[in-house]
Amino acid sequence: MPGESPTILTGAQALVESLERVGVEVVFGIPGGAILPAYDPLYDSKVRHILVRHEQGAGHAAEGYAMVTGRVGVCIATSGPGATNLVTAIADAYMDSVPIVAITGQVTSKAIGTDAFQEADIRGITLPITKHSFLVTRPEDIPHAIAAAFHIAGTGRPGPVLVDIAKDALTNPAPFVWPEELDLPGYHPVSKPHSKQLREAARLIASARRPVLYVGGGVVKAQAFDALAELVRITKIPVVTTLMARGAFPDSHELNMGMPGMHGTVAAVGALQRSDLLITLGARFDDRVTGKLDSFAPDAKVIHADIDPAEISKNRVADVPIVGHLAEVIAELNALLAETDLPDYGDWARYLQGLRTRYTPGLEPMEEGLLSPEYVIKRLGELAGPDATYVTGVGQHQMWAAHLLPHERPARWLNSGGAGTMGYCVPAAMGAQVGRPGEVVWGIDGDGCFQMTNQELVTCALNDIPVKIAVMNNRSLGMVRQWQTLFYGERYSNTNLKSHLVPDFPKLAEAMGAVGLRAETPEEVDSVIEQAMAINDRPVVVEFVVHKDAMVWPMVAAGTSNDDIKIARDLAPDWEGEDL
Repeated sequence: MPGESPTILTGAQALVESLERVGVEVVFGIPGGAILPAYDPLYDSKVRHILVRHEQGAGHAAEGYAMVTGRVGVCIATSGPGATNLVTAIADAYMDSVPIVAITGQVTSKAIGTDAFQEADIRGITLPITKHSFLVTRPEDIPHAIAAAFHIAGTGRPGPVLVDIAKDALTNPAPFVWPEELDLPGYHPVSKPHSKQLREAARLIASARRPVLYVGGGVVKAQAFDALAELVRITKIPVVTTLMARGAFPDSHELNMGMPGMHGTVAAVGALQRSDLLITLGARFDDRVTGKLDSFAPDAKVIHADIDPAEISKNRVADVPIVGHLAEVIAELNALLAETDLPDYGDWARYLQGLRTRYTPGLEPMEEGLLSPEYVIKRLGELAGPDATYVTGVGQHQMWAAHLLPHERPARWLNSGGAGTMGYCVPAAMGAQVGRPGEVVWGIDGDGCFQMTNQELVTCALNDIPVKIAVMNNRSLGMVRQWQTLFYGERYSNTNLKSHLVPDFPKLAEAMGAVGLRAETPEEVDSVIEQAMAINDRPVVVEFVVHKDAMVWPMVAAGTSNDDIKIARDLAPDWEGEDL
């Protein structure tokens, strides 16, 4: 009511009230001394708190939740080591543009800078890997900091925001005043694209003969899937989807050439290299896609559309830069192209389709007595289907999953792209399962990655989060071993995990409250996957014992041109085998 005095709340109460007002439903965290005052009002809140076993797990879980829901994920930690344990997940979210808010406790305001017990300058530590950060030392500043943090994290190019709160700011009382409007000088993300740039883009598309839609993770963040499908329908231009965009456009579509890059398909790499126009949508010309930059797509002009102006012309100069929200960019471009006389790109599409047919990544033959990891991942995708959500760790299994799973629906594929974070899978799958209760979530992990964060299976077991984790156990750090095979004369220095039965993964899973299964032969694969699919009241871990010498192909060696792509160790594609 007008004229009423504001309610007096402690900073801790104000924090919880603020989280409720921005619509937070779940947070992942661990209490500790500096953040402990916040946990008392949280006890009575409608916000669900999931007690993780490590703060890194809280951060990745917040990422997984954000990725599948489109909402801002939240993680909470105490000061010092609690806060620093969040750093890897914050860096991961920054690289992959995932909207999370990390709330950390800090020592009392008078003790800041004195090297007090469990003090760390987490704001300074995370300065390069956050979209913005706040240090709150007064309780009356908490509502504005939380409202602003969620707005910044979820608008423009999404990303992580840190809110570090001094302990006395949590314990002291102050009037609670919720900001009805946010005044954030300097923060004005552009969503509407410039019409002149769109017209120029349409002109370039109409004059091109070998255009490619180079689709990145920004399309996923913008949820611009329908607009992208309409763009392809109007233009019939071939599409490549980066690692972060798998599923943004269905793999089964005849114009989808797959994933480009270091371990991309020959068709996708060839599409970029031989293109005369790259229509780049929410991609950032990452080195893993471009290979040696000065040899990348040498004949192509570039249309580059992105919500973040800092990405445009950062690595490759754009002929037509377009800043804006991709859903709006593509929709407006569609309207222009629908009234434009476009050429027939059929010959170009057929050339690429020929490459795709000839060089589709296949299944390596199985070694006698040991499973092929590619076979396992392909069967998992066939049995779980395109409606499941798939989360991977980082390494060979990630690349096989990118190629072999049924990427037919958007936002069903989660992985650590930019940072390449081993240990991402289990906690991110946990967060995804919380965001999609009642749906099937499969994590696909390696034995190296799994041993970094598998303690979050305890969290899953105790909180009724029935994730399913497939562990590809090749007893080695597989991707590093592949590089040692190819570039270090098969000198396998410290990549042999010697992990068959140590640990015994099914027994480890059982000890943490999950179901543990194992498959060692092709005949057992379908059976254990079906058993796992039938269990929905607790987490399941399925160990697949696979051979250690499988390698990911195709491959472009680091620092070389995409033209030097290999489809096997000493075998390059025949680019001229199809007429262009």
